[in-house]
Amino acid sequence: MYYLSFVTLIWAFSFSLIGVYLAGQVDTWFSAFSRVAIALLIFLPFTKLSNVTARVALTLMAIGAIQIGLMYGFYYHSFLYLSVPEVLLFTVMTPVYITVINDLLEKKLQLHYLFVALLATVGAITIRQANINEDFWFGLLLVQGANVCFALGQVLYKRLPTQTPLPVQHTCFGFFFLGALIVTGLSYVILGNSEKLPTTEFQWGILIYLGLIASGLGYFLWNKGATQVSVGNLAIMNNVLIPAGVLVNVIIWNRQADLLSLSLGSGIICTALFINYFFEKRAARQK
Repeated sequence: MYYLSFVTLIWAFSFSLIGVYLAGQVDTWFSAFSRVAIALLIFLPFTKLSNVTARVALTLMAIGAIQIGLMYGFYYHSFLYLSVPEVLLFTVMTPVYITVINDLLEKKLQLHYLFVALLATVGAITIRQANINEDFWFGLLLVQGANVCFALGQVLYKRLPTQTPLPVQHTCFGFFFLGALIVTGLSYVILGNSEKLPTTEFQWGILIYLGLIASGLGYFLWNKGATQVSVGNLAIMNNVLIPAGVLVNVIIWNRQADLLSLSLGSGIICTALFINYFFEKRAARQK
């Protein structure tokens, strides 16, 4: 939980940096590509090809392509059909997808994980209230595509150490970003706008920070943390990002927020964590 909690804090700041200083000013595909490229450069010096089998390398590339590459494809296109509040609202289903995907791969139904994921989703929706317009169905499907990609990537990475021997994770994690780089790079070439590049040193500085910290350190620690917690806690922590992000936006950027909804939603998410802890303790006693 320590890794996930630390990354939650990092990503809470990242959302505001993107929304305030990059969104609408810098091409989104260039932002995604540059972040992944910088993150890959961080891990290249640590990558030991002699310790990584072809199977592990290809699997990590596939997970990165799904969890970051394809996710960005669905996510950014959803803004063509939805308002920002609507996009944010519809991302709260990620915990449910994590539990469902894990149950499908495990070939068994674990209702308590689904219950706490749904409870965390209720908490997130309580915080992210938005007025939904009539013409949003295609945008809704795009956001759910992004949610499924992010959830699938997390579950696949969590299961990876149980299926094949892994070297020390930082010596092979570069392949994760290589897979994402291929997808985001091709997307920028095909869909990007070369006229909307960063124009100030501050924008470049934000992209470098996002690549080094939010993407490089963030995805590594998040996926490493995912291998050390239960599926229930992983699902819930996906929505802990919501109150954390809103709180940072309110305190640092003085944006308005419904503090009552924020408090209620955060309390529901914390309750989901407690219930999941109770379920896991009881299961451990029964073994």
